[in-house]
Amino acid sequence: MDQNLGITDGDIPTLDRSFAEGLYFVSLSIFGLLPLTSRIRFVLWIIQGVYFPILAIVGVPVNIITIVTLVRRNCGLSKCVTRYLVAMSVGDLLVIILDLILRHIPIVYREQFDFLQSVPVCNIHAVLIYAATDCSVWFTVTFTFDRFVAICCPKLKSKYCSEKSATVVLGTVTLLGCLKNSFWYFMFSNEYLLFNDPWFCYVMWDVRESLVWGTIEFLHNILTPFVPFPLILLLNAFTIKHILVSSRARRRLRAHSSGENPRDPEMESRRKSIILLFVISANFILLWSLLMVYTIWKRIYYLGYQLGWLDYFVVELGIMLQLTSCCTNTVIYAVTQTHFRQQLKNLLKYPFTSILQLISPKKKLQPQDS
Repeated sequence: MDQNLGITDGDIPTLDRSFAEGLYFVSLSIFGLLPLTSRIRFVLWIIQGVYFPILAIVGVPVNIITIVTLVRRNCGLSKCVTRYLVAMSVGDLLVIILDLILRHIPIVYREQFDFLQSVPVCNIHAVLIYAATDCSVWFTVTFTFDRFVAICCPKLKSKYCSEKSATVVLGTVTLLGCLKNSFWYFMFSNEYLLFNDPWFCYVMWDVRESLVWGTIEFLHNILTPFVPFPLILLLNAFTIKHILVSSRARRRLRAHSSGENPRDPEMESRRKSIILLFVISANFILLWSLLMVYTIWKRIYYLGYQLGWLDYFVVELGIMLQLTSCCTNTVIYAVTQTHFRQQLKNLLKYPFTSILQLISPKKKLQPQDS
């Protein structure tokens, strides 16, 4: 096996990044002498070799089932909310296929996918990956804004929070995402590098060190996912403030009019909607934070600004968390939405009930006694 040794971490020999090479190096006696960061890195490569295939096997059917469940529109959600949740699931599914299955798994199992380096489509692949990722992220932002309008802006709610408006907003985000990421076609070559530092396509050094391209890439990373972070936090902060104020006023009004504090279906429905919104937002922020920090730091580092050192295992862990975020929304819907959970159960049981109905003998009608 060609180990392709390199020198990093204070002239400590390391290997090209792959699952097999990680296993090989962990088995060597020199492994215990490596710095802690290097050992973490190799262990993460081994974990990814198991985790990524499992994530793909789980993530694809889970998102497909979620899309089918939501499209049936029996989950007790409005058409507008359903449209956003379906779009988010489609975006996550595309990220799993384009990024996890067609990018990271070949990087982990590099020896088995060496043939990709002879397939000249890496720059096209990059455009599709980053466009899908942008859409997945900004669909979350648009959903957050839609819920902000629905709760905090009652006069605008009837005009903006509709299925037609949701379609226009999601279509616009998709178009802008594709246009924004078209520059990757010209920045990357068509050859696969099968690495993550931070690119997986071959890039000429003059492009890496170019201030123009560096600025374009830096702005790309600022827009996704740096800008969505404060937007989501700000919108949620305004939403929380509005809910607290209106809830107190509503409780006082109902208690004054009825002399007691009866059950309020409107507030219960609003509470479930807010829980869904906040959990989705928190899930996005927590699982994207590490990769966002590393990506921006790496671009600044390539431009010659030394801001300390972040080891390579940080990006590996960040990638794992970011890809995990594409498989968690179904769990969130099932935990926070009773109707979705019931419809999901019915959908999962449907193939088995259909088979039982086919194989179970039909009862013959007995003639009634005269």
